[in-house]
Amino acid sequence: MPQESSKRLVVVSNRLPASLKQVEGEWTVQPGSGGLVTAIAPVLKNRGGLWIGWSGGHGDVDLPKLLGDFSKDAGYDLHPVQLTEEEVRGYYYGFANEIIWPLFHDFQSRCNFDPSYWRDYLDVNLKFAEVTARYSRESDYIWVHDYHLMHLAFMLRNMGIQRSCGFFLHIPFPPPDIYLKLPWRDKILRALLEFDLVGFQTLRDRRNFVECMEALVPNAKCTGRGNMVTIEHQNRKIRAGGFPISIDFNQFASLSADKDVVRMADEFKDALRHRKIILGVDRLDYTKGIPQRLEAIRQLFIRFPDLREKVTFVQIAVPSREEIPEYHSLKVEIEQLVGEINGQFTRPGWIPIHYQYRNLPRPELVSYYRAADMALITPLRDGLNLVAKEYCAANVNENGVLFLSEFAGAAAQLQNAGAILVNPYDTEGVAKAIRRAYYMDKRERHTRMSKLRESVRRNNIYWWVDSFLQAAFSSQLEDFPQDTVDFQTESTST
Repeated sequence: MPQESSKRLVVVSNRLPASLKQVEGEWTVQPGSGGLVTAIAPVLKNRGGLWIGWSGGHGDVDLPKLLGDFSKDAGYDLHPVQLTEEEVRGYYYGFANEIIWPLFHDFQSRCNFDPSYWRDYLDVNLKFAEVTARYSRESDYIWVHDYHLMHLAFMLRNMGIQRSCGFFLHIPFPPPDIYLKLPWRDKILRALLEFDLVGFQTLRDRRNFVECMEALVPNAKCTGRGNMVTIEHQNRKIRAGGFPISIDFNQFASLSADKDVVRMADEFKDALRHRKIILGVDRLDYTKGIPQRLEAIRQLFIRFPDLREKVTFVQIAVPSREEIPEYHSLKVEIEQLVGEINGQFTRPGWIPIHYQYRNLPRPELVSYYRAADMALITPLRDGLNLVAKEYCAANVNENGVLFLSEFAGAAAQLQNAGAILVNPYDTEGVAKAIRRAYYMDKRERHTRMSKLRESVRRNNIYWWVDSFLQAAFSSQLEDFPQDTVDFQTESTST
């Protein structure tokens, strides 16, 4: 293990990369899932660092014992933050999911600006700061992730704890005309200025942040051009820049070539009688545009009868936030649409839409990526979207076509590398793009996918971490030495 004086990377996020589940009255630890775990776990493993977050459990649970084995296998320590059911309800389901998530994704009409949520958010941020102060050292670098913990650096400084702190926002940052609707707009913006580095997915997000700062913090001065700018505020200098997150390209490419994955992909294609497969993979969320996507598939078969019985659309929806009524309503809406469209177009031996509502193990997910001729990634608004990059990495035969929403953060990187950009609200336009891709020349498909894969390979997850740490304090990932022990990540990415 590292010496006491060595530099460690301390990741702080809302959830740990492991979750607690109650099975037959007993608490068990299961690997976490989601984009953040997919991105960070390969980077942090075996470097002797820390991951601080909520475990997902309540009440009297022996967390050190439950998480000990997981920490040993992962190669980094997990330190849980204990939250009460009331705190989870107000901070997570309330402030995070009824205020910040919809507002920052341009869905202001879905916001519930309950003042009690704000108080719960501050209380929980203080709890996270206390755990961070207890287990971190002054030489550590604290890397805070996402909108749940925008006050963590502010809390640490108020406690008199000196730490180098960086913050990365995984979702979009809205422009002033949207952000200014937030009742606590000034307090959150000033709390973000307590970090040493604030990172965003795209330059557009960073520009929105600076514009909001100029409107709300007139004494702050911004200088610099290009990707990175410097903000001077209260005798401190804060840096802000765009750092599009990525994936472990080699891990996905290697798994796609695995014989078991190849076998599953072939079985999948055989089951669909080798028709062209269009694939959608999303966490179930109203920002992902699944109903609009289904309407685009309906338009495809209405406007272009020549494609009936020649293509099959497969939509995988990963369960998410099932405790929130709005998400249950969305699930019902999607299921009704699938039923309507299948009832409208199904013929003997052909069902136009195959819908799955479940988590997929990583190998099975990659087999779907490998088998799919096209990927339809059309969120209404997204910070980045790692599924688009995963599809490209897994497309080892380089014959797939990526459709990507103009409103996904990944569009800024992938539009010039071969992705076909579409407007998810224009269902007829999406249908036309699919038909064009169906008849696309094989050489063009190969050229596009080859460029996409090279872009993702070159700008992989390790490049992302290096670029952030380099901007933070002129360090790279290799400055956090890795132990010789290794392990295989098995978390499902969504």
